Amino acid sequence: MAPTAGARAFNAGELDALLQALRAEGWTLAGPRIRDGAIVYDEIGGAAELPAGWTDEQAPGRYRLRERDDRALFGYAVGPHAWKKYLFPPSERLWTAVRSGRDVGVSEEQAEPPPLAFIGVRACELAAIAVQDRVFLGGERADASYRRRRENVLIVAVQCGEAGGNCFCVSMGTGPAAASGYDIALTELVSGGHRFHARAGSERGARLLSRIETRAATGDDEEAVRALLARAGGRMGRTLDTRGLPQLLQANLEHRRWDEVAGRCLACSNCTLACPTCFCSAQEDVPDLAHARSERWRRWDSCFTGDFSYLHGGSVRASIRSRYRQWLTHKLSAWHEQFGSCGCVGCGRCITWCPVGIDLTEDVAAIRSGAGAAQQERREQDT
Repeated sequence: MAPTAGARAFNAGELDALLQALRAEGWTLAGPRIRDGAIVYDEIGGAAELPAGWTDEQAPGRYRLRERDDRALFGYAVGPHAWKKYLFPPSERLWTAVRSGRDVGVSEEQAEPPPLAFIGVRACELAAIAVQDRVFLGGERADASYRRRRENVLIVAVQCGEAGGNCFCVSMGTGPAAASGYDIALTELVSGGHRFHARAGSERGARLLSRIETRAATGDDEEAVRALLARAGGRMGRTLDTRGLPQLLQANLEHRRWDEVAGRCLACSNCTLACPTCFCSAQEDVPDLAHARSERWRRWDSCFTGDFSYLHGGSVRASIRSRYRQWLTHKLSAWHEQFGSCGCVGCGRCITWCPVGIDLTEDVAAIRSGAGAAQQERREQDT
């Protein structure tokens, strides 16, 4: 296999040199580290804080860390955090109003976010960031807060060599290879010597790679990357048949599967909070006791909460059945009409972090199977 034009390779020890070059340019590093029994995204100072030698085991409603038999730095799938917590924070102040006599002055939040370098962004997460870009920056009115944060982000992606028990990015066309949306794409290779294959996706990415000791990637390096990605793609823990999916769900809004899932769902909102694309929020006004100052805050919310769809007189979706159906049909069906893409990237977080192990891939398969049986029954009745 011929080397990719411009691809580089470097020893694993050079990764910290790359991270320190980023810090020297003023970037704050955000990357994976172990905390509270999980691999989370947090500020890091260098490669020494990465989860070397650890991987994750995931199944519906289950997440565990275990040690690997090597010192891979990115040998895991995804944890509970999504990068949206940096671009679309769980809580942020939008504006402040101050009263002075009869006059009221309103000032929008204009704080400049710090430059952030995301380290270890997976292919499915690149796709999720692109989805939220369309949500917050598309249309006639872009979200100013999101734009300020997004413009101050540099992305170092890491292509997946491991597939988690709940991953289905292949079904969604979002992985395991990183296609676009990064400044640097790395592939970690541990067989035949611990090293990284690197590809620049922007001019600043190329400039950063030039600051560390690299060599031109060889045909053997390229073949190792290809084999790694093929192996990860062939080991997906889940699959999702996306053929005609928006139409399938819209045609089965009264399917019995919704009742079966509602009997298990706790409406806890874990799935939406862990999801890298969900963007529901609520706004809250916080006045002081003297009524001289008030702040408006935006906080994450979820379509699973009863108050989220509350209108005068009551909630539009009072039952858990209606809330779960709203979430799934929006993400896999109506999202296409709103934003031109699916709202799911196949990361599997919603399955892993559901306390009762609800699996959307199983739900879709059950609806598809039931719809087919119903169609066959109608055909038999017609004849």
